[in-house]
Amino acid sequence: MNKIKIRMACAGLVLGSWLGLMTLNQQALAQANWKNKNTTGSPERILPLDPAVRTGKLPNGFTYYIRHNEEPKNRVVFYMANKVGSVLETDDQQGLAHFMEHMSFNGTKHFPKNELVNYLQKSGVRFGADLNAYTNFDETVYQLPLPTDNLEILKNGIQIMRDWAQEATLDPVEIDKERGVVLEEKRLGMGAQERMQRQYWPVILNGSRYASRLPIGQEEILTQFKPEVIRRYYHDWYRPDLQALIVVGDIDVKQMEQTIKAKFADLKNPLKEKVRTKYTILLTGKNQFIAVTDKEMSATVAEVLIKHTAPKLRTENDYRQCIIHELFNQMLSQRYAELSQQATPPFVQGSGGIEPFLGGLDAFGVSVVAKPGELEKGFKAVWRETQRTKLFGFTQTELDRAKQAYLSQMETSFKEKDKTQSEAFVKQYLQYFLNAVAAPGISKEYQIAQQQMPGISLFEVNALTKTYIRETNRDILVLAPNKDKTALPNEATMNQWIKAVEQEKLEPYNDEVNKAGLLSAEPLPGKIVSEQKDAKLNITTLILSNGVKVFLKPTDFKNNEILFSAFEPGGTSVYIDADYQSAANAAGIVANFGAGNYDLNQLQKFLSGKQLQVQPLISDRIQGFKGGAVPKDLEIALQLLYAQFTSPRKDTAIFRGIIEQSKASLTNRGLDPVMVFQDSVSAILGNYNVRRTGPSIEKLDQISLDRAYAIYKERFADASGFTFTFVGSFDVNTIKPLLEKYLGALPATNSHEQAKDLGIHIPPGKIEKNIYKGSENKATVRLVFSGPFDYSLANTIQLDALKETLEFRLLERLREDEGGVYSPSAQASSVKYPHGRYSFVIAFGCAPKNVDKLIASTLNEIRKLKTEGPPQGNIDKYKAEERRQQETQLKTNAYWLHYLDTQLQNGDALDEQDQYASLLDKISPTSVKNAANQYLSWDNYIRLVLLPEKTQGQP
Repeated sequence: MNKIKIRMACAGLVLGSWLGLMTLNQQALAQANWKNKNTTGSPERILPLDPAVRTGKLPNGFTYYIRHNEEPKNRVVFYMANKVGSVLETDDQQGLAHFMEHMSFNGTKHFPKNELVNYLQKSGVRFGADLNAYTNFDETVYQLPLPTDNLEILKNGIQIMRDWAQEATLDPVEIDKERGVVLEEKRLGMGAQERMQRQYWPVILNGSRYASRLPIGQEEILTQFKPEVIRRYYHDWYRPDLQALIVVGDIDVKQMEQTIKAKFADLKNPLKEKVRTKYTILLTGKNQFIAVTDKEMSATVAEVLIKHTAPKLRTENDYRQCIIHELFNQMLSQRYAELSQQATPPFVQGSGGIEPFLGGLDAFGVSVVAKPGELEKGFKAVWRETQRTKLFGFTQTELDRAKQAYLSQMETSFKEKDKTQSEAFVKQYLQYFLNAVAAPGISKEYQIAQQQMPGISLFEVNALTKTYIRETNRDILVLAPNKDKTALPNEATMNQWIKAVEQEKLEPYNDEVNKAGLLSAEPLPGKIVSEQKDAKLNITTLILSNGVKVFLKPTDFKNNEILFSAFEPGGTSVYIDADYQSAANAAGIVANFGAGNYDLNQLQKFLSGKQLQVQPLISDRIQGFKGGAVPKDLEIALQLLYAQFTSPRKDTAIFRGIIEQSKASLTNRGLDPVMVFQDSVSAILGNYNVRRTGPSIEKLDQISLDRAYAIYKERFADASGFTFTFVGSFDVNTIKPLLEKYLGALPATNSHEQAKDLGIHIPPGKIEKNIYKGSENKATVRLVFSGPFDYSLANTIQLDALKETLEFRLLERLREDEGGVYSPSAQASSVKYPHGRYSFVIAFGCAPKNVDKLIASTLNEIRKLKTEGPPQGNIDKYKAEERRQQETQLKTNAYWLHYLDTQLQNGDALDEQDQYASLLDKISPTSVKNAANQYLSWDNYIRLVLLPEKTQGQP
């Protein structure tokens, strides 16, 4: 529940579609670093708040924001924002801002002990997924989504908000119970990254207060603090003049405002209230260097941070500067991408750009993940591109593409303005309250973008390099494995590398653009030979002349979103083990060569400003595509699909670069305990089949370019067995000609190949294995049950009910009662082909000394399910959560695409969804008890535990 916000984009309003597009406001938040330059000469006015939101401030200083929104319908989202966080803690309170957040779920005036979570779960609200909170350096925020079609639940939701504001009970018994939970959350974060962060953070944070106030806190304080210490923090800082309630959803705004005024007007500020100091990180003008190593670090990383004061984002001109920064970052990112796509890429990963930092700062950052032993080469490559940009700037063609892409994204966001999720609005108003970030609304943002974009010159964008790439306030950070410590550069060496690059005679960037079309020739269209309409499901089924089958489901869930998928039986299953690595990697490798007339770099430039995605795939049992587009770019998406299907490219040099990069990324994989455990689990659950063991350099050596390319062409040689599904904002009659032109033109040989049964599944019997890796005092547990499964909708719902009801009990017992874990989970999955099978996995992290005890508690809960069944209350919680989830899922394109794809691959009826409600009603304590006995059998039980190396050999 704690969250550190450094070098991360703040959340803003996302009005985009499946592409995750950002509005201007979100991009502004993500950058937070444009200069206050008034280019118009007119007085700068603060942009007004979006007129669609009603806001006010009570006499006690409590602020509220209310907006009516029906996406989703019959739902509302509440956020309680507090301008307080760990930076305000006294020395004896370190970690208690975050601990206080936990305690708000463990007893309030109207919801004692754990009753708050219990009540909300019965109302269909999921703990963690829906009901949650986070604590940062400067803020603590609680979130609660609720149904609005039940007035009693809505009323109690407002009461919960009021309780969170100032009515936590802070019961000493509950405090002591929660200590273990918070310590386990802290334990989960332990590892190489955390250990190194503790060393370099004081340096890059310039020794500021932030460096000594990590939200998770100090273990000694968390273990020993007295209740009065956290009460003091709560009394000092949870007060109305630092709080805001944000309410967005399907509610009556006027009535909600009256309720808030009545409910929150009596909140009190302390008589002697403390000043809420605004902490910052001071710029010293000095340069700093630090190299940190760790024996579990699996890569060598170098990063340069050049820090600057971050201006506010409040005026229209600020937005203009935001656009300039976004264009700058887009173009620079593309240049680094081109470096990565070279035949011999100089690094594993390289990047650069202007990013948010912390404490009122932003930074121009450049980072490189180097190949083993090639830090100098990799670092010089990223710095060389930085220097090239500083010397020569960008080109007009680069800027034109970036502008086009930006405006296209904004247009999509604007078109979805009446289909925006309430959560997106809430996050925008949250930033408005916490950080005074302007929130004028998408209509105003789009207007600003349209008005300002034509006047943004190449000179303005290029000027940023002089502003941001400086030789002061520059930090250099090097992170590496212990074993490479002696080979690492010191500060003088890093400065020499920078100077050497700056003395090179560099040439300006050459923006090569392929002016040919994507396709060499127009496809020869096919014809629709069959058409059927299912009026009830609103699905049209087409069969094309080449045998391609197409399912069309137009929806009004989004205004500007079309999602699609395609599959055909076969996949890697039809190839022998010797070909497996080539087959499994074929789609990803060939896609990196580009398609049609374009290599990957040319293709990316061609697609700039177009909002679409098409990705080929070859999995175990199918080959196919996943993709999507805004309606105006659907034809381009289908052209790309046609090119990937019929005109894949082959590039020996790029292939070698891909393999070289992949090998470099795997060299030190064995140093990371998480990766070692993950690979061990995969191998054991895959019965050590070569297709299920983890990645390795040896496996990369098995990939043949010729074989991978041949397999790709084989998998996409015959479209007659392909099934396509389209869901979203399209008209059936309008889309038909496009389908005939591109899908109807795909080649067909009518081979109708089927996938093979390779007999790979979780092994039967009892298996227990400990994996010893890592130095931290932490353990990871996986308990696995598996076996044959009679695949049906009824049985999958029953299996899901078993999973959820067990998870309820694990949360209650392992976390709340025993304080031994932070987030226990249960996961259930099932497949129909090649044979019906299920797997049931229980996972949690804990202290090594508690492994046996917590596993015993888990198995005890399973035995209870087998003998007694779950309490009726937990069945009610499960049903409530499922019903509420279904209500919202059924209104999304992504859900329907996944559902139809699954039904079609399994050969199940498309209207099976209609049975869901009645089958859910049949779930009972008895049915779950029976399911526990059937699926949680001790005959097929696997226990896998990751333990620290130092415990090996201990009893």
